[in-house]
Amino acid sequence: METLIFFSFLAAVILVPVYLRSRDRTHMYDTLRQAYEHGQPVPPELIQALQQPVRPRSGPDGDFRRGLILSIVGLGLCGMGAACYFGLWDASPVGAAITAASIAGVGMIPTLLGLAFLALAWWGHSRSSAASKAG
Repeated sequence: METLIFFSFLAAVILVPVYLRSRDRTHMYDTLRQAYEHGQPVPPELIQALQQPVRPRSGPDGDFRRGLILSIVGLGLCGMGAACYFGLWDASPVGAAITAASIAGVGMIPTLLGLAFLALAWWGHSRSSAASKAG
């Protein structure tokens, strides 16, 4: 039962933003179609923007956002490993240590990826500020 809840939650986290983005884009197309049918001019910049794929935020701001989220998720998993260790200690100390180490080890992957993105954001921000000072 817990597995079903977990995968349902995971599917909702992935599918709901995709659905909302698709609905917004459809609404935008309908608005443009109605404006075109009523003889309203449609700016070519808007048509060009709609034809381009939606890209995630890039650059130092996007790296900082990704890094922060990944680091927090990873640290949360590490905390969950510690909670499992203390919660399972009375039942089986060896099992508690193995479970905690496994969960914390999995949590270190997003944590280290997040730290790498934070370093990229810091490096990109320092490069852009050095370029703006030089220019």
